[in-house]
Amino acid sequence: MAGFSRSSYYVGNHSQSDALIRARRPYLVKNAVTGIAIAAFAVGVYAYTIHAIGQDEFEDVKVPDAPQVVPQQGAQKASK
Repeated sequence: MAGFSRSSYYVGNHSQSDALIRARRPYLVKNAVTGIAIAAFAVGVYAYTIHAIGQDEFEDVKVPDAPQVVPQQGAQKASK
């Protein structure tokens, strides 16, 4: 396609051009606030979950006794 040059918002060293910075400027604060709000929500859910689980007492869960180990005859011969 002769005559058509590729337009890009990035310059040769892959950094943002002035046009891209100008185009993104109106959305910068809104995007930052939205990102902080989403991160705060995720951290809040995590903290609440850890807090709620930490208060749980597992008294109703039956814990089995430690299993009794029966020595095998083959193991005794191998150790001698």
